Order: sequence, then C-alpha cells, then structure tokens
Amino acid sequence: MKIKANGIDIEVEDTGDGTPGEQRPAVLLIMGLGMQLIAWPPELVQALVDAGYRVIRMDNRDVGLSQHFDQLGTPNLLWQGLRLKLGLTPRSPYSLADMARDAIGVLDALQVDKAHVVGVSMGGMIAQRVAIAAPERVVSMTSIMSSSGARGLPQARPEVMRALMGRPASSALNDVLDHYVRLFKAIGSPGFPMTDAQMRERIEAGVQRSFYPVGTQRQMLAIVADVGRAGELARVQSPTLVLHGKADPLVPYPCGEDTARRIRGAKLVGVEGMGHDLPPGVVGRLLEPLIPHLRAA
Repeated sequence: MKIKANGIDIEVEDTGDGTPGEQRPAVLLIMGLGMQLIAWPPELVQALVDAGYRVIRMDNRDVGLSQHFDQLGTPNLLWQGLRLKLGLTPRSPYSLADMARDAIGVLDALQVDKAHVVGVSMGGMIAQRVAIAAPERVVSMTSIMSSSGARGLPQARPEVMRALMGRPASSALNDVLDHYVRLFKAIGSPGFPMTDAQMRERIEAGVQRSFYPVGTQRQMLAIVADVGRAGELARVQSPTLVLHGKADPLVPYPCGEDTARRIRGAKLVGVEGMGHDLPPGVVGRLLEPLIPHLRAA
C-alpha cells in the first residue's frame, strides 16, 4: 500500500490489521542499496510474525514502488568519489538522514509510537540514523552487514567493486538478470551458496516489480556523503545488536566490529560463512540472536 511519509509517497507492506493501538510490538525492516521490500526473505518475515511481532517493510525512496526523484538527475559518482578522496564532503541530492526521516514518517503514518528497527547494509545505516535522530521511537536497533561509515575501515575487494559499479550489457531482461547474478555471486555467502536458478528467480521478481537503476546511484551517493555518522553513534541509546558475516566481501567484518564498538552496550554476532546476502541458511543464523534481542528489549 502507498502511504504519505515525510512528505513523499512510500510503498509499505504491513502485517498489522490497521487497527490504531494494535498491541503487537512493531518491527520496521529497512532494506539495503537498490533493494526492494520484497528482498526480505519470506521465512524471516514469517518467523517474526510467528514470534508475535507486527512486521512493517518499506521501499526506500528512489527504489521499488516508492517515489522516484527523476528531477534530481543522474549523479556523477566518480567526481563525488574523488571529492571524498580529497577530503571534501561529497554532494548528494538527498541524505541518509532524509531517508531516516522517511522511515520515521512511515511509523507516524501507521500510528506506531515505537518500533524495533532492523536494517540491512544501507538499511542498517538508515536504522542507525533513526536511532540517533529519534531515540524515543526506537525500542531496539539491529544493524546487519552494515557500517559506521568511519574513515579508514577496510573496503570491498576490487573485483567486488567492479561488479557493483558494472552495468548490464543492455536493457534486455536476460542481460539484466545476467548482470545481477554476477553481482550476487561476487558478494554472496561462500558458506551458504545459492544456485544460479535461485538467484535468477529472486532477481527477476525484483526486476519485474520495478527496475530503476538511477535511483540506486542516488542512494549510493547518499551513503558516500554521510561522513559524520560514525562520530554520532555514541548517542545511540537503544539496545543494539550488530549482525555481520565474517566472509562479507563488500562490507568486511571489521566494519561490523567498528559499529558495535561505537555504540554503548552493543552486542556483536559474527556469522561464519556469511557474505553480503540473505540466503536461506543465513536467515536461521540471524534469527537465533535477533528474536531474543527483540524480546529482551
């Protein structure tokens, strides 16, 4: 369903019945760069519902069925990356703080006073921003395969960056699917491999729902431009769980360690063999610490 949040249109899936004051505690799930709400594995969503939670998923701005920002144009990622290397702050058409306000706006629109906030990759960064900006709204925070954005942290392997920055050979469906299969192979979990057919099925579902790569580029620039978040994480008051794959080739494991170190009382759980994706085997490993974390908070 489409709702108005932070002044823009956001697509939301909500397992709640829409009754104001619903008693089940809410879990807000925030997806990563260029990914849509359907990228949350159904078995993870169902496990949270079975555990007694109301699960709210959202398409971030500029992706999926949420509002696109064509008027902002195509960003020059190479130029803005050069500014960052020169010690200058990159310029982005919107910020991760704006995207955090979108998430808070979703809670407002659904009349949810407080929620557990769970984010993956860029979504983890947005979750961190929500916890910084609105601690009174966050029952607990979980940052999965994400980063504080601090300078000096290990970077993705060169071959992974080439896959991330690459483009499909054409806009034909098979070329698009081939491109993203290569990308997900590059960033995937070596301990929990998926077949090409499994990847292709997941990717095609997303492409058929919405394919808007320029929005992903603007989101990427918002990540690069968020240079001050690391220093603000000490302000996070919410009970925090940091989940990170020890085999993550895109956002290496020390990034998870750094995030946990910067948040007072945060618990870090590393998952052997997990890369930068959510295959079926990984979901169970994440739920083992996640559900007790939610219950404890």
